[in-house]
Amino acid sequence: MKQFLCLLLLPCLLLLRIESRFVVEKNSLSVTSPDSIKGAHDCAIGNFGIPQYGGSMAGTVVYPKENQKSCKEFSDFSISFKSQPGALPTFLLVDRGDCFFALKVWNAQKAGASAVLVADNVDEPLITMDTPEEDISSAKYIENITIPSALVTKSFGEKLKKAISGGDMVNLNLDWREAVPHPDARVEYELWTNSNDECGVKCDMLMEFVKDFKGAAQILEKGGYTQFRPHYITWYCPHAFTLSRQCKSQCINKGRYCAPDPEQDFSSGYDGKDVVVENLRQLCVFKVANETGKPWVWWDYVTDFQIRCPMKEKKYNKECADSVIKSLGIDSRKLDKCMGDPNADSDNPVLKEEQDAQVGKGSRGDVTILPTLVVNNRQYRGKLEKGAVLKALCSGFEETTEPAICLSTEMESNECLDNNGGCWQDKSANITACKDTFRGRVCECPRVDGVQFKGDGYSHCEPSGPGRCTINNGGCWHEERDGHAFSACVDKDSVKCECPPGFKGDGFKKCEDINECKEKKACQCPECSCKNTWGSYECSCSGDLLYMRDHDTCISKTGSQVRSAWAAVWLIMLSLGLAAGGAYLVYKYRLRQYMDSEIRAIMAQYMPLDSQPEVPNHVNDERA
Repeated sequence: MKQFLCLLLLPCLLLLRIESRFVVEKNSLSVTSPDSIKGAHDCAIGNFGIPQYGGSMAGTVVYPKENQKSCKEFSDFSISFKSQPGALPTFLLVDRGDCFFALKVWNAQKAGASAVLVADNVDEPLITMDTPEEDISSAKYIENITIPSALVTKSFGEKLKKAISGGDMVNLNLDWREAVPHPDARVEYELWTNSNDECGVKCDMLMEFVKDFKGAAQILEKGGYTQFRPHYITWYCPHAFTLSRQCKSQCINKGRYCAPDPEQDFSSGYDGKDVVVENLRQLCVFKVANETGKPWVWWDYVTDFQIRCPMKEKKYNKECADSVIKSLGIDSRKLDKCMGDPNADSDNPVLKEEQDAQVGKGSRGDVTILPTLVVNNRQYRGKLEKGAVLKALCSGFEETTEPAICLSTEMESNECLDNNGGCWQDKSANITACKDTFRGRVCECPRVDGVQFKGDGYSHCEPSGPGRCTINNGGCWHEERDGHAFSACVDKDSVKCECPPGFKGDGFKKCEDINECKEKKACQCPECSCKNTWGSYECSCSGDLLYMRDHDTCISKTGSQVRSAWAAVWLIMLSLGLAAGGAYLVYKYRLRQYMDSEIRAIMAQYMPLDSQPEVPNHVNDERA
């Protein structure tokens, strides 16, 4: 068996060429105090936990007096790093050595640290802190690590320790905003994965991630926000071993494309070549779906295949795959043509392209670890979990071009929970300008029920435009007494707050009742009796009189007086009618005179009138 396993690993070792390149992904660390070490430094992002892609964190560095390597629980030493209310978060500095990187971070997280810096114990370039290989006991705590971590160089770690031991408060910022390039409004990312579902803890985490992330991935792809491409790692079998039992069971196309045995047992279960064929099928599913303009169908196929065709149930085969393909409406003829003949002694164009893509290009290193996520040509570091990966993708968008899913509640940083994030808020109306995003909180005046608030978002926001009075009375004065309510809000652009009739004041904070009786603004007729009310007044008349509010006068209620009043009204109307008729007759008479004179003047120009002598217009020539 050991000989078999050595042959199994041989192709893998041959693939890792001497010139292969592993790129360490970094984020920026900036010391703000003390001045002796103030400045920017690099640190390597840990490949577990949740880095705050697109955001930044400020905190105070603490170096513990005991358990400095963080290999034991800090509760055993009665040590806690939980921040007090109003204090900066604690960044715990620990030493490398004696235990897994992930265990150090896990113990620090349980003790209340917000982030962990691991100081290297040798002088060397920065490396990536990775998770332990296939360790079931460690897998339980690795998946629960949620704080970010980073490795710093030995020399920088010594500077931090010296400053802390000297009594200085060491404050620094961890910045992930440039960890992922964000050149434009579209993010390009790729996932190096595997169809094998029996390869241990990492494969289980990968399968769970694909199922959880499917919905978000399809929203981004359908909206044109991202361009996704899946990849699959394959190895080749050395030419000298292509006819061996090991290569025949692990490889297709005469040893050109291989995968490890799923159970690491050549005598039972599935073979490595079964995995290669299914990997090829999944690549072709993506290729065929992409040609029809629906690349997101790959996520449907992969998740359905995981659920319907697991190795444990002996369903990991072509028949089960074909049933999934049929249910999704994928063209099986195009799929078969894409896959080609796995027994042919020739290159498979699809798998050959995958092997070429494994070699690093530009800022991306070689792909040697499964799973590997690459965002905008930068390898992702951290927990392969929906929220963490979505945050990394969202940080790859140029600012202000992020899709709505990047601003959803599951992406919130929860900074608004602490003192409202320092933003404006109206507690009475439960309205705030604080908005949590994956990049951190922003103070931005909100839009509520179709009404846009305007202001700086920090100290001032006020509703504007139509309908603003429906939102907390537009910020104006309002009051209710005895079932009567008044508001100073005026739904006009030119005027914001104005005390209503019956009140006086600034309209914003204060409107006082006007005493119309005392100020003699109403109910001033001789027979009137005035009584002031809140926002108005009551006026009554003495005796048998009725108060006319519009005219501020009293009239009689009796019928004869009413008839006399109506008679007076009709007399006035009749007089006005006669005057109007007489004026009309005078107008007609004057108009007729004017027209007659005009006609006579016109006719006089063309013919003599009877009252004018005839004017001869020729001479008779009489001869004797």
